[in-house]
Parts: sequence; C-alpha cells; structure tokens
Amino acid sequence: MHSLAAVLPVLLAFLAGSAQATTCNATNPCPSAFPCCSEFGFCGTDAFCLGGCNPLASNSIDSCRPNPICQDATHTFANFNRILTNATYFNGNASEYDWVVNSGTIMNTNVSGGELAMILTENNGGTRLSSTRYVHYGTITARLKTGRWGGVVTAFITMSDIKDEIDWEFPGAATTEGQTNYFWQGVIPSGPNNGQTTKGLSDTYSNYHDYTIDWQPKTLTFSVDGKVVRTINQADTVDKSGVSRYPNTPSRIQLSIWPAGIASSAPGTVQWGGGMINWQDPDYLAAGHFYALVKSVVVKCGDSAQRTGEVQAYKYGSNATSQTPSIAMTNQTTLLNGAGPTLGSAMSFRGAMATVAGLMIAAHIL
Repeated sequence: MHSLAAVLPVLLAFLAGSAQATTCNATNPCPSAFPCCSEFGFCGTDAFCLGGCNPLASNSIDSCRPNPICQDATHTFANFNRILTNATYFNGNASEYDWVVNSGTIMNTNVSGGELAMILTENNGGTRLSSTRYVHYGTITARLKTGRWGGVVTAFITMSDIKDEIDWEFPGAATTEGQTNYFWQGVIPSGPNNGQTTKGLSDTYSNYHDYTIDWQPKTLTFSVDGKVVRTINQADTVDKSGVSRYPNTPSRIQLSIWPAGIASSAPGTVQWGGGMINWQDPDYLAAGHFYALVKSVVVKCGDSAQRTGEVQAYKYGSNATSQTPSIAMTNQTTLLNGAGPTLGSAMSFRGAMATVAGLMIAAHIL
C-alpha cells in the first residue's frame, strides 16, 4: 500500500471546483453538506456513500450506506449479466448485481463454459472488480490464472471500508509463487505476522488453482487447492496496549490486475513486482493487452448462524472507534434513497471517479 502523495494533486485537479474535492480522514471528517468519505478519500454524496465509504472519516458513523450482507454463492462467468461494468452507476442494490467494475475492462473468453478476463493496457491502469455484497468472516475461494509478465500483478483480496485487508497477490513473472498478507486499518503488521510467500506451485499462468481465504474470528487461513499453506491466529495479533490488529470489519471481495512496474511506482514496488513492464512483450503486442483469468468465486458466509429476523446489511455501531469498531446487523436499506443518483449530478461524478480509479490503480493505492 502506498500514500496518496504522488497523485493527490492530479486527483484534486480532476475534482476541482466541486465540494467533493474536500479530502477526508479519521482526523478530518467530512462536512454535513457532503457527509460521505469515499474509498479514495474525498467527501461527497450519493455514490460516495456506497462501497468503500469510510464511516470513521465521514461526517458521522451512519453517513455511509449500510453494507449489503453476505450470501452464500458460487459465482461463475459464462456471461456478465450479474456484473455492472461501470461501478459509478451502482445504487446499492446487491440483489441486482453481484459485482461492479471499479476501473478498467473485462472480457469473456467463452472457453470451457466462460472465463472472466481482467485486462491491463499501457493506458488503462489495470482492472479491478468488487463484490457488491460484503463478507464478515467466511471462506472465499477464487479459481484463477495469473499473469506471467514482470511488473504485472494479479490480486485476489478482501477489503473493508476502514482498510482491513486480506491478500493473495501474484507479482510479475514469479509463476510458481503466491504471496499472502493482511492489513489492519491500512497498516501492515510488523514482525512474524508480515507477508509470506508460498512456493512450489505449478505454473499459475498456465494452470488454474483454487486460492482460499478462510477468515474466521480467531484464525485466518490461506490455502491452495485445498491445502493449507499459512495460518494466523488472532490472539497473536494483540499489541502491547491490548488492541488486536486483526481484520475484523465487513469486507468486499476484490479481483484485480495492476501495473507495479511503471515509472510512478516506488522503486521497492517495481522490484517486488518483477521489474519494469515491457510493453513490447510479444504477448502484449499480439493481444494488445496483458490479462488474468477468473473461472469462479465461491463464498461461504461465516456469520449466518448469528442472524435473527430479516437482516440485509451490516452497519458500524455508534460506539465505533478507530481502535475497536463495532459491527451490527440491520434491516436498513442499502439503497441510495431507494434509487440511483440523479442523472445530472451523477454524470460528472462518474467521469471524474472513473479517472480517479484508473489513477489509483496505476499508483497501487487501491
């Protein structure tokens, strides 16, 4: 994860002249007129209040819309009927769409029943999809093929609105390896709980593998093809002040391909990703893009037994703090006033946010 410093002036330029250009964080929350702090750190209304809206940096804990609740599902990609290809048109209705494309381009290969291809070009900054529903503990398995090019990173992660994050990442040309990691509120733990590399995989570009994140309240387990390769115990993440630095807030599932090996990346990111991207690579010249393939995503919710009554969303409780946010289930609507944003205000927002999203992926800030 990297700071906004390198691209913030550009982002502000795109949003200049609008109230949404107001930046926000936990110590600088949004004003009441534009109460929602988006995942990119800008204040606004409407779509700013949906996926990624940070309740701890918004005007109040309940400024963001509640997060659509987890449902057990097997997502396949024979067609894209359940994917909204422009996330800024999403109005919070997770019954209508399972996934949104935050930036970039997807394609259907129509091979063996259908595969979703995420596209990276020299100009698009990469592609990212997010689930419309959130997971608050559970088991998620993505069956995918990675890229195989230096500087090109494939990722399967979970990400909460306050930046709790769990990662499977596949950097560059290291096609016999996968890296696992996690963050707590945007901070990577130090010491033995830092990232680890799983080696000895059969070619991750040529072969599908099932990569699993089994996220439970007390343990976090990573598996490949059903074999456990790493386990983290929540008890081992408690710091000297008694705070558990362990992912514990509802999270979207995200799939992406992004460019680590570009001039705007930090030198360490370029090295980690496998070097600078060769845009003259024969694969790129032949296809006009790099890509990663997704065959399926299987979700098993971990909190189904705890539900009572008609619940449809998660919300942050009034006693939430930056240290220990509380999460409750609710029957409150996840929709924006029961409908999508109005056309006039939404169109300028969509154009600006599409550009912002591309820049964010290019700078590895997502």
